[in-house]
Amino acid sequence: MVSYPGAQEYLPETRAVPALAAAARGCRGCDLYKAADRTVFGAGPESARMLLVGEQPGDQEDRAGEPFVGPAGYLLDKALEQAGVDRGSVYVTNAVKHFRFDRSVNGKRRIHKKPSGGQIAACRPWLLAELEAIRPEVVVCLGASAAQALLGNGFRLTEHRGEVLRLPDEVRGEQDPSVVVTIHPSAVLRARSNRDDALRSLVGDLRRAAGLGQ
Repeated sequence: MVSYPGAQEYLPETRAVPALAAAARGCRGCDLYKAADRTVFGAGPESARMLLVGEQPGDQEDRAGEPFVGPAGYLLDKALEQAGVDRGSVYVTNAVKHFRFDRSVNGKRRIHKKPSGGQIAACRPWLLAELEAIRPEVVVCLGASAAQALLGNGFRLTEHRGEVLRLPDEVRGEQDPSVVVTIHPSAVLRARSNRDDALRSLVGDLRRAAGLGQ
């Protein structure tokens, strides 16, 4: 695994989200900034009770500079609505703040490429700073990469999906939210014969997470 210097030296002293987002635009903690159009930081109220974290921004997010505004974002909106959760009340972000991609053969399309473990680790300080800023009661990890960013590289989504978990000591800090792991909305989009079932299961996990601590 390639080792990167990491984002730690780019973090500002404050944990206010606008200051974090501004500082992240200058981050050179890994190499993903070189090809991406924009840094895509988290978005949502700093008073959010629930924080959702995905893997990385996609093509449309990279162009817009906002998280979850592409096809997976629209599906997440639908799932949250069905789960009885107001999208405007949650904070959404990604484990990695830049889009990693390969070019199609003709060079016209940018095709999602999973970030490496080294890139996820390099970007983790931003995610932990967001947790400090938001202090959510509940964290929902959307997909394996997001879960591994917070719960460790050995975490397996299929073994612990839907369980109520806690952050490990090394990333917990002063906040101790409940953690629920579920599939990423893009997994629902990729499903073919069982897309409706995949959506229902995502909605169920979101509804369960929303009910924690209430």
